[in-house]
Amino acid sequence: MAVCVADGECDDLGGEMVGMSGRGARLEIKNVDLSFGGIAAIKSVSFEARASELLAMVGPNGAGKTAMLNCINGIYRPKAGQILLDGCDIAGQPLHKMVELGVGRAFQHAELFPHLTVVENLLIGRHCRFRAGLWGCGIYLGGARKEEIEERRQAERVVDFFELYRHRDTQVGALPYGIQKIVGVARALAMEPKLLLLDEPCTGLVREERENLARFLLRISHEVGPTVIWVEHDMQMVSDLADRVVVLNHGAKIIEGVPEVVRRAPEVVEAYLGHMTAQ
Repeated sequence: MAVCVADGECDDLGGEMVGMSGRGARLEIKNVDLSFGGIAAIKSVSFEARASELLAMVGPNGAGKTAMLNCINGIYRPKAGQILLDGCDIAGQPLHKMVELGVGRAFQHAELFPHLTVVENLLIGRHCRFRAGLWGCGIYLGGARKEEIEERRQAERVVDFFELYRHRDTQVGALPYGIQKIVGVARALAMEPKLLLLDEPCTGLVREERENLARFLLRISHEVGPTVIWVEHDMQMVSDLADRVVVLNHGAKIIEGVPEVVRRAPEVVEAYLGHMTAQ
């Protein structure tokens, strides 16, 4: 089993996390089924996310997008099918193993620790990097002390990357909602994932906040390089940013491809865009 190891460094200029580039994993979803009490949430879905690709997953409410993310990172155990990360089947692995495997997740509602500061939340995102035992951390000497200093330095790199300088020592519960959503993405990236799952990070954001988050998504994709699976409703934003798109409807995949082709497909217009016409 692959483990979460600190094999990348951040450069000293502008907080760019360039040492993590090229670490994206290949994800293969093969005939995954998921049901709850006889109701099918995912119906034999298959698709692939290529290494370091920004893959958008779209569809109407109830299409199975979040359920698929929950299968990928171990919250749900699929009824059938395979979820292959760099060729290894990870379906049904417990959550803590997913962290070791390099799967990071930012949730739709941020799911942060509101009474902790931004930096403290980022340090929690890096918990898989800590190697000192309970005793060593308790006395805070030697290797444990050096380790915490290093992890705080890495957390500050993430602060720089997401331009959170003004908020670094602020309790996240006191921050505007848009900033909280960015902190949620930052915490997921802080663990240096090979696969980053983003569940509707733009939900509830105003236009300026969406544009700001779009800029960070491009930086993550181009400068850091994890494979990103991004659940989103904004088709214009998807068309502008995503490498490829997977469309789900009623738990089934209806099409997969590049944005300009997918958004013109009749089944997508009917199922997702409704009365809107493809441009």
